Amino acid sequence: MPIPKLDPTSATGLNAAVTAGFVIAAIVVVVAVAAELLHYLRVRRVAALAFGPRRDRLFLSAVAPVLRVLALATVAWGLTVLLTVEPKSHKPGEIKESEYRHLVLVLDVSRSMEVEDAGGGGKQKRSERAADLIQSFFERVQAERYKTTVIAVASEAKPVVLDTTDREVIRNILTELPMRHAFKPGETNMFAGLEEAARVAKPWPPGSAVLMVVTDGDTVPTTGMPKMPASIGGNVVMVGVGNPTVGKSLGGHTTRQDASTLRQVATRLNGTYHDGNEKQLTTALVSSIDERAKPKTGDRWTAREYALLCVGTGAGALALIPAILMLFGTGWEPGRRPTPEGGSGPRR
Repeated sequence: MPIPKLDPTSATGLNAAVTAGFVIAAIVVVVAVAAELLHYLRVRRVAALAFGPRRDRLFLSAVAPVLRVLALATVAWGLTVLLTVEPKSHKPGEIKESEYRHLVLVLDVSRSMEVEDAGGGGKQKRSERAADLIQSFFERVQAERYKTTVIAVASEAKPVVLDTTDREVIRNILTELPMRHAFKPGETNMFAGLEEAARVAKPWPPGSAVLMVVTDGDTVPTTGMPKMPASIGGNVVMVGVGNPTVGKSLGGHTTRQDASTLRQVATRLNGTYHDGNEKQLTTALVSSIDERAKPKTGDRWTAREYALLCVGTGAGALALIPAILMLFGTGWEPGRRPTPEGGSGPRR
């Protein structure tokens, strides 16, 4: 008769499996204790042969029955849970929904991002430098585990793509999509991008997302800082592009990366600022971002993992106890007697 399987994603199913495991383990304990008592009565008759005339047993042989009963109960509980819970299937390259990370990318696409003063030699457009920084990030993490949301910001904010796992889509947005033309002329409203990011991320679980803002900080409002939802919290990274010291003329005003303002914004959001004009994102920062985006329940053990641990531990103990008892169970050596020098010699 096949054993009915319980749904591991259901709390009721897991509770039923755990309860069944405890019931079976209790029955095994009763049977094992009865067997150990019967074994004790039989061994007691020949104890002098096994442990010597004084029946000197070492501590290990005294506690062995208790260890065997515990090991049998542990194995019984683990096997019962594994038999009653529906097994999980793991296919190569398959990523479960609970294992995805969220990255909200707020990308400045204003006119100032077309100025060529970025990169090591100052000959790269700021938008190109931003694309390089983001591509470098994805190359150093498991990009397939990220659901990325891109929000373009200029005079206003517009979501470009929501929760995509396709890196080619992200690459196309960063390098080939002329998003600047979708906005009306005007000063960059960075806070509008932050507000849109907060709106998109609000339904997600707490601490499950990272907000990365890539901008030159050319024009940042002085008031109106939006509050980030619990899903983002302080998981904010402000990445600046463009020369932070030497400005260039654009539309009647001088534009440069406003590093001090970006640093202040990052501080107000409890986040981190990084000057990405010449330096890539540091390994420490990438690792930190990746860790923050990691689902908090991704490494949490379930009853199935505990069952596997119990089966392995209990079965290992049952296999090792006889060998350990043979080596260290008693100090009695039949056929040998103490010598005057303190050693032992053969009986005559």
